Amino acid sequence: MHILVLGNTGYLGAHVAEHLSALPDVRVLVVGRSPAADITVDLATDRPRDLAALLAEAAPDAVVNCAGATGGDAVTLAEVNARGPAVLCAALRVAAPGARLVHLGSAAEYGPTEPGMRVTESAATRPAGPYGATKLAGTVAVTASGLDATVLRVGNPVGAGAPPTGLPGRVARLLADAGPDPDAELRLGDLSAHRDFVDARDVARAARLAVTAAGPLPPVLNIGGGDARPVRDLVRLLAEAAGFRGRIIEAGSGGSARSAQVSWQCSDITAAHDALGWTPTHTLDASVAALRAAEGVLAR
Repeated sequence: MHILVLGNTGYLGAHVAEHLSALPDVRVLVVGRSPAADITVDLATDRPRDLAALLAEAAPDAVVNCAGATGGDAVTLAEVNARGPAVLCAALRVAAPGARLVHLGSAAEYGPTEPGMRVTESAATRPAGPYGATKLAGTVAVTASGLDATVLRVGNPVGAGAPPTGLPGRVARLLADAGPDPDAELRLGDLSAHRDFVDARDVARAARLAVTAAGPLPPVLNIGGGDARPVRDLVRLLAEAAGFRGRIIEAGSGGSARSAQVSWQCSDITAAHDALGWTPTHTLDASVAALRAAEGVLAR
């Protein structure tokens, strides 16, 4: 079985590639902008026909698209998150129409939701900013492609390799810089928003199950922890794991615009269990421990 993984050098892509590589009788080909990639492509700029020629030569049985941008201006987000999946689908329709496509979406596509409620895949999508809007455009490109495709709509992933463009990675790095100084102060925005945290390893396992599942899959599947936790809990766990002894100061006006608009986020993950037999297996404490261990290795 040949599986192409796009964005394998990124946060979730690295986890996905590792999980898929452990499958028997599977050859994983990495696809991306890196010169070290097996197939060098840039979904933000490549033309569909050029990508189709490369895909035809690779003859994949499945493709997992983990490529995406979480930060940057609106143009960058649109190029990677919206144009990228559209180009990939156009190329696959020509070069490998029978290949299964698994695309990583984002719970940010839902936008504001009612506090206390778990949203299902049929819920309205009202993204609160460019990131969610461009991820939603990518999801639409995949679900309307006519391919054997499914979108894994991922909650807030936590784990080894978390990038500084997201809160877990950013806070982990700030705590590492602060060290054990009891006089240190960590100034963050409002941490009262609730988020659905999910371990990066659980996301990778969901991708593996989606690739290998028999028969067609639902167009969208929520992949989350299935519970909403205050962001403050995540920061507290990160601080404890880092041995932080200083003060964490929440400056209400310093929070992100998205946190102000999306105070609650929690996904109903029943469909993923029914379609894939998937449920999350790692606790938030375990996710934080994995992130902290990886940060410790990088610091040495």
